[in-house]
Amino acid sequence: MEHLTVDVAIIGGGTAACAAAVALREAGLTVALLEKRLCGAGASGVNFGGVRQQGRDFAELPLSQRARVLWDGLNAKLGEDVGFEATGHIKLARSESDMAVLEAYARDAAGHGLDLQLLGPNALRAEMPWLGPAVVGASLSPTDGQANPRVVGPAFARLARRLGAEVREHAPVRHAIHDGSGFTVEAEGVTVKSRSLVNAAGAYGGAVAGWFGETAPVAPLSPNMVVTEPSGPLVTRSIGVVGGDVYVRQTRRGNVVLGGGRGTADIADGLARPVSAVSLGAMGKTLTLIPDLAHAQVIRSWSGLDGEMPDHIPVIGPSGTTPGLVHAFGFSGHGFQLGPAVGEILAELVTQGRSASPLQPFRIERFAAWRGPYRSEGEIEH
Repeated sequence: MEHLTVDVAIIGGGTAACAAAVALREAGLTVALLEKRLCGAGASGVNFGGVRQQGRDFAELPLSQRARVLWDGLNAKLGEDVGFEATGHIKLARSESDMAVLEAYARDAAGHGLDLQLLGPNALRAEMPWLGPAVVGASLSPTDGQANPRVVGPAFARLARRLGAEVREHAPVRHAIHDGSGFTVEAEGVTVKSRSLVNAAGAYGGAVAGWFGETAPVAPLSPNMVVTEPSGPLVTRSIGVVGGDVYVRQTRRGNVVLGGGRGTADIADGLARPVSAVSLGAMGKTLTLIPDLAHAQVIRSWSGLDGEMPDHIPVIGPSGTTPGLVHAFGFSGHGFQLGPAVGEILAELVTQGRSASPLQPFRIERFAAWRGPYRSEGEIEH
């Protein structure tokens, strides 16, 4: 059994966790990160890859805007190309009532500093003539975009290692305690003693919080994803729809990535699978938006495990019971874009006890007396 003593232990190896390891090393603290599989292989690596501010709960918008600035410099910081492109994110309306939803959101978003462009059918088709007749209008966030989710988390992990963080993969955490002076974290093959502990355990974040007497009703969430073989350039924007039942983008290589609905998950085994009927449903909805994809060949489908909170915004902030413990989990299917900024925020909470970003809506104490439904059956908005 290996024994480590560090300033900060981190449970979880997603983008936010690895970005926190980077920021903490940059602040001069020693760090051990414990990931049960491979860094970036969980929710951070199986999602759609949307880098969007549009459509978020307004409580998340300050974090999203902070993250968007970081995405511009991510390749240089990481020393790798993570595929970020500011293609813009366009949210489509398929009815007049959908368009009213977009108009109301755009009005309110302006008050939060997010400028969205509303497009009627003529303007929309002048720019995107490949859209089908089902689309009646849209809202465009031109500064949003997309990136490759499979490479971002691992790139942060590699940078953390280069900066001197102890990154342990295939090291599932069995338990953690606080003895009044510090934390002891027991993981497969290694015991870590630390002054501070970051809980970034994704779908398992509620279980970790429970070790410290805190309630956080996290349900597993499994996005249902599909990708086609490469084809010629067609889909110029990252696309979502009102209601969130389908979302589409095209990669630089030409593959079209689409998703919608939910796969299945076994939280005990940590495994998730796509569902064929859900994939077919998402493909059918995609064709109503983009009929020219009718002959695209699907080459793969997949799913993965994320954590979903009943109110669809994450838990981010200090523990309510245990000094030195900070949480960041339950990103409910839209944490990919936030990851780089959440890493910085976690480092601020550890080193300063506070963050420059407003975290009040995300405090774990909001679930202290939770008796409501454990999970939502709603769509995953993109």
